[in-house]
Amino acid sequence: MEVFKLKKSPQLRSLMLVVLLTVAGPFLMARNSQLKVNKAGSKYVLELIDEDGNVGLQVSSKGLWSVATAWGDEWAQNWHYGYPVKREDVNDYIILSGKITLQDGDLLVRDAYKQEAGRVKCTRRYQWTGKVPLDSVTLAIQYLIPEKNRRLFMPGIMYYGNPSGAKSGRTPVWEGKNGELALFEEHRFPMPLVSMEWGEKQMQGAALHSIPSVVAGANKADQWWSLGAEVRDEGTLLSLYSGPCAFNGHKSVIKTHQGKKRSMFSAYNNAFLRMAPGDIIEKTFFLETYTVDKPGSSFQTPLYSSIDIFNPAIEGLPAYKDIVEQKINYAESRWIDDEHYAGYNQFSKETGKEYIVLGWVGQAAAPGYAYQHLYRRVNNDALLAKAQKSLDFVSSATLGEQGLNTWYHVDKKEWGQRIWGANPELLSQGQVMFNVAQAIKSSETTGLNPEKWKHFLAKSSDYHSQRILMDNWNPKSTDEAFFIAPLCLAYEILNDSQYKKAALKAAHHYAQRHLSMNEVYWGGTLDAVCEDKEGAFAAFQGFLSLFELTKEEQYLQWAKHACDVVISYTYVWDVDLPAGRLRDHHFKTRGWTSVSVQNMHIDVFGVLIAPFVYKLGNYLDDERLKHLSKLMYVSCGQLIDPYGSQGEQPQQTNYTQDGGAPDDYLSYRGNYVEDWTVFWITAHFLTGAAMFEEMGVKF
Repeated sequence: MEVFKLKKSPQLRSLMLVVLLTVAGPFLMARNSQLKVNKAGSKYVLELIDEDGNVGLQVSSKGLWSVATAWGDEWAQNWHYGYPVKREDVNDYIILSGKITLQDGDLLVRDAYKQEAGRVKCTRRYQWTGKVPLDSVTLAIQYLIPEKNRRLFMPGIMYYGNPSGAKSGRTPVWEGKNGELALFEEHRFPMPLVSMEWGEKQMQGAALHSIPSVVAGANKADQWWSLGAEVRDEGTLLSLYSGPCAFNGHKSVIKTHQGKKRSMFSAYNNAFLRMAPGDIIEKTFFLETYTVDKPGSSFQTPLYSSIDIFNPAIEGLPAYKDIVEQKINYAESRWIDDEHYAGYNQFSKETGKEYIVLGWVGQAAAPGYAYQHLYRRVNNDALLAKAQKSLDFVSSATLGEQGLNTWYHVDKKEWGQRIWGANPELLSQGQVMFNVAQAIKSSETTGLNPEKWKHFLAKSSDYHSQRILMDNWNPKSTDEAFFIAPLCLAYEILNDSQYKKAALKAAHHYAQRHLSMNEVYWGGTLDAVCEDKEGAFAAFQGFLSLFELTKEEQYLQWAKHACDVVISYTYVWDVDLPAGRLRDHHFKTRGWTSVSVQNMHIDVFGVLIAPFVYKLGNYLDDERLKHLSKLMYVSCGQLIDPYGSQGEQPQQTNYTQDGGAPDDYLSYRGNYVEDWTVFWITAHFLTGAAMFEEMGVKF
């Protein structure tokens, strides 16, 4: 396809770059975007328009190029702006060049734009020609959306303004008001992009993608480019800065803590750079714009673009077979039993604590399902006996005033609530119901006796279906979406129509709340009250189960939407890490998932999500989803120690939940908090592997 025509007539000065967008989203069709380069007097200006001629991205009225040459009041000062004045059409590139004249010389700037796999790629080059160093420099790459609103998307950080997180006061927020800044270190982004959705009758979206990099000539240690947005009178600027960070009305800050006992902010001042005579700095990024069919769906287009840009590889990561064997062996080190109980201890022996816990961080029911599919891998029939015995004991869990008692207190020999306070742990109840339902279905081939398990599933499904079907059922967050999938399975197993009715009611309730993204999936973790991947996963799992039960297309579409929110928390690139525990292990971040917009470390929860992503990839015939699914699983096999154990919190960015960590954030990134080794970290590996085995997936 001929993209750039070397025509010089005035009629053809406006050059179009046709971009064919490949969109993997149920609400989106393939879209075209066009980059127009227009001559305006002696300068060139840009527009990125969609196929209907609507402007998506354009040049700010201040100029295409921005550079600050001073620092004060905790922010970049003395801004200078410029436009390109020369254009060249070379090979597949449009090259636009010019200069910004400063007191001690010229800063030469050159943009090279190119079509690449459905996006507009640009490499911007800065060259300092002065005879003396240029100090206190800040570079800004910005493209204007002529609109302002809350519907900003930054993977792992900002979901349409973080409306739920805003109420907690512990997360970044965005309202789209004049003067607002939201800029974060690139290594904080699982997918390094910022996008926005706007419009009413005709909805649009646009995105800026970055190829992350450390800043050359940086003033601060471990200073990276920052990515985000800024609001001015003329609209919203999707932005890359050479270091400065800001959010929630504070400049020169980064988010380093949860925001409970310690402030979530840490100072990040003087994030400028220096350029010596002759220095050259280059930055590569991508642009795209597109029309949007439904509110809440624009984030899906750049999400898949990011996957395509980085194309994360599985090669070089741990082997699936080794991971499964290591995790089975370690799970068995948690087995505890006597004449009163039998199961898997939430805590390691070293802690001296003994609790058999259902759901959340305990996941004591998981091996009862998983071992029915994995025992042959380690040639150990005794695992089937453990599956039977552990689930028989799980089935003895009692019902309290708010459903299942999810903690068995070994010292008291009784079921009760969690040791950290009275909480019904509704999401945990949904998770254990799903484990047990999966185990019942698996027993059809293994020959285990599921009668006690069926009684457990019936009593818990009766309780929760009746509760959900009450007129006053109004769940606070997305956590109760974890009931949809087990109620679907309970309907299949026990043939009680109220279970299906309750699953349908819950699914439609959450679809109404979340598909528009006015309220984003949230509340799926017990220690973060905000937008999170677990909340989105609860809805994804539920919607997908309803599709499998009913074969109705709308549930597949809903599942795709929730899945895309989930995988937006997944790293598609490898963060370069400073000296520390993670670099010692040659750790690769690709495939790992960040937790929430409050808890910004990464964890292995993705191994539980992975088989559902693969299953969706099968239904949609999407090889990218199936590849990403495998990557999510095997990458999390990193950091397994010789005992088969792992910690919960690798720190890929400037963030920690270690309460004893010093105030100096420079000690956080690249560290690894491994002393919290509760059983879920092992159990989810087993559940994920069992689901892959059921589907016949080959690694």
